[in-house]
Amino acid sequence: MADTITLLIEPLPADADVSRLEATFHEVDETAPALRVGELSTQRGDGIFETIGVVDGHAQETRPHLDRLRNSARICELPEPNLPQWEAAIARAVAALPPTGEFALKLVLSRGVEHGPAPTAWLHATRAADFGAARERGIRVVTLDRGYARGTAERAPWLLMGAKTLSYAVNMAALREAKRRGADDAIFLTSDGYVMEGPTSSVILRHGDVWSTPAPSGAILHGTTQLSLFEHLATTGRDTEYRDIPVHDLLTADAAWLVSSVRLAAGVVELDGSPMPYDAEETRELNAYLLSPRD
Repeated sequence: MADTITLLIEPLPADADVSRLEATFHEVDETAPALRVGELSTQRGDGIFETIGVVDGHAQETRPHLDRLRNSARICELPEPNLPQWEAAIARAVAALPPTGEFALKLVLSRGVEHGPAPTAWLHATRAADFGAARERGIRVVTLDRGYARGTAERAPWLLMGAKTLSYAVNMAALREAKRRGADDAIFLTSDGYVMEGPTSSVILRHGDVWSTPAPSGAILHGTTQLSLFEHLATTGRDTEYRDIPVHDLLTADAAWLVSSVRLAAGVVELDGSPMPYDAEETRELNAYLLSPRD
């Protein structure tokens, strides 16, 4: 079994017959040409994606990721994806990967070739980076102004702030800026001082016994890992809440985490150069849950 697999997918309409799904995707060599020069995903970042963690042969929370892919497609006015088709492609890819270890499986749906007749889609899975140090020892984080005030997404929906688009240049620039400042990651703030999210993660805080995350809005991508953790916390008797979080509450938290599908839960040990309380035992418990099979 190889550590990587790439499937090109012929996207079906959402209501199409799904009796012969295998005929709609095929494996290609990752070194072989696969996209045309006119492809809008590479020319303009005009498309959407999801990244699913695969742990010991199990794709974590496939359906929540596909539901979010569908929501992103609606926001971006792309054809609605056929979810059974994507589920079948994911199952095919996972079956081709080694049965042990952690992998990152990326789904991409693009507007296709300019003036072309149909969207382009593919799936690529590869072994995940080793995030053991981030999970065990935590990460240093800086806050960065996202440049938008609260309510911008509602006033300007064409900014596509609630969609997981391929236009990630700003997010990657934020990570580079964090590293220039001696940190590992960043947390975006609104221009009027409220917590949003990380460039590739969701923010979770704990004050006393209450766990909180920024209230869902059109400006924040609702994280699948954050949702799963809140379900876990609720079933284990802990209080959770969605609310507007001013930056002061970030600074005074008893603990804070950035959570995502592949790195999982990374505790914040330093914020803007100042130490943050870090709960190693609680972080291990969160990651033990996130590494368990989850649908």
